Amino acid sequence: MCGIAGMVVAPGQAPPSPELGRRMTAVIRHRGPDDDGLHHDERALLGMRRLSIIDVEGGHQPLYGAERRVCLVFNGEIYNFRELRAGLEKDGHVFATHSDSEVILQLYLRDGVAAFAQLDGMFGIALWDKRNQELILARDRLGEKPLYYAHSPQRLLFGSELKSLLQSPDCPRDVDSDALRAYLAFGYVPSPNAIFNGIGKLPPAHYLRYRDGQTSLHRYWRPSLASKTTLGEAEAGEKLEELLDRAVASRLVSDVPFGAFLSGGLDSSTVVALMARHLSQPVKTFTIGFKEAAYSELDDARRVASHLGTEHHELVVEPDAVSLLQKLVWHFDEPFADSSAVPTFLVSELASKHVKMVLTGDGGDEMFGGYDRYLKFMKLERLGALRGPAAMAMGLAGALLPNPRGDRFQRIGERLRLPPSERYLSGVALMRADTARSLRPQAGGSDHFDLPLLHEAGSDLGAGDSALDRAVAIDLQSYLPDDILVKLDRMAMAASLEGRSPFLQTDLVEFALSLPDHYRVRGDRGKHLLREVAGKWLPPRAISKPKQGFAIPLAEWLRGPLSTLAADTFSSRAFRERGLVQPQAAQSLLEDHLHRNIDRSEALWQLLCLELWAQRFLDPATAQEH
Repeated sequence: MCGIAGMVVAPGQAPPSPELGRRMTAVIRHRGPDDDGLHHDERALLGMRRLSIIDVEGGHQPLYGAERRVCLVFNGEIYNFRELRAGLEKDGHVFATHSDSEVILQLYLRDGVAAFAQLDGMFGIALWDKRNQELILARDRLGEKPLYYAHSPQRLLFGSELKSLLQSPDCPRDVDSDALRAYLAFGYVPSPNAIFNGIGKLPPAHYLRYRDGQTSLHRYWRPSLASKTTLGEAEAGEKLEELLDRAVASRLVSDVPFGAFLSGGLDSSTVVALMARHLSQPVKTFTIGFKEAAYSELDDARRVASHLGTEHHELVVEPDAVSLLQKLVWHFDEPFADSSAVPTFLVSELASKHVKMVLTGDGGDEMFGGYDRYLKFMKLERLGALRGPAAMAMGLAGALLPNPRGDRFQRIGERLRLPPSERYLSGVALMRADTARSLRPQAGGSDHFDLPLLHEAGSDLGAGDSALDRAVAIDLQSYLPDDILVKLDRMAMAASLEGRSPFLQTDLVEFALSLPDHYRVRGDRGKHLLREVAGKWLPPRAISKPKQGFAIPLAEWLRGPLSTLAADTFSSRAFRERGLVQPQAAQSLLEDHLHRNIDRSEALWQLLCLELWAQRFLDPATAQEH
């Protein structure tokens, strides 16, 4: 696990400065405090920071091949590297290390860009092939590891984090209006855009070629929801158990201490149960709780830990919300408003005191239909031809009933009038369309959910007529890589901790997406088949427990420790003059919340994160660590 960064200049340009390479890697030292390396020649800079997990002594980067004419830096882990290495050795390849990094390099030397489709793991890769005078960037299938890039006719910058690119004086800092609008809708910036014009995120399952000053983008893998399994439920359960067990076992390869996040919910508990089957020592598990009982899962985690005999670590936290928010803003690089980043960072800090790597349950909800929003969308879509009359009825009820019931009916009516993909997106948005419109600095523009970044997302995944599949297809291309996995990567890396997600193993993903709706959702509950399988290993409460999420007492914090920060921020001259949002509208939302007229906590958190981000990344000439 590392952070990578660098630059390649077009032919005829001045050589890149090694000092720039050192700045680009120094600013992401938290991603790899154990080691660093830098390649420099007349056209290329490739740098890395390393968190040593596999082949601690021999895994130094950059790595070289073909008489030092191919150079590689790599962030991530390849879980099938031993099998790939065995095949390469049969073909006569000789290895100097035991690292998965060298397997990628040797595979590329043999197969070229066809190597990426053979990798099972999480990765961001940069290869400078001096033989062909081209840079190749590649990202894993589902977007577990990040990779930003900025291209101009003169050069291409790349990095695991946006702050590395910002070390270059010519890196753009003009806010992308579509990215800002998407952020106000969903609380994150969807790929392939970044918050700044001229900077992009390499999409998952893609590689990029940069040659002679030009870039080309290529997809090497595509998940499919079109082909459904014909296995009976019992056979499907057996297949799922086999794949889950293999996915967890493959992620236990490590030369350093490791453990697992444990919330007591189905996904993380399943992962820990399977870890326990493969380890001779108790699994080290980690969970945190808040003093507010409604936001604490400590009892559930304790119950599972006791049942599985883990070495359990827990902490009840009363965080300094103000200073913690400043830290989070620095690590996310872009505006990011998923408030569950707070407990994710805190549990990462706790775990990092004991281990260097953890397994997590991320991805289980997307693969097995676990989100409540999937159930709500399926119900909404059952209206079919009655959608028009239902929209009118809901609108009328919303106008007649008092809040909050009236507001809820009004919102459902609004959703029913939207096109299919926007109906789903409107249900997962953090901010209503009318609220977002009131915050826009200028009137007009396209609708709140008609976003170029997400338009018809998932239409090429064969989602068909299934409402569940259409929702999952959208999440696979937006919410999973740009929210859930960003949160895990940045918060774990902020604590110099590696996070691995067994539910994102390639063959497990492909099997889960092939399951028909009734294997995933049964009645009013998701994850049906997963619950049936995991029931063999877990206590009944872990199977039946309603989904709680990794929530924080946000509404209370914004009336308590964060209220002064919000008031000072929204009344400041910088906020009023910046022009990202209408300051009067923000003040109105705060007053509504403080006077308990309506809970505006999610919108206020979005605005607070946005302005604190702007102070860190727009005001200074160069971002500096907090």
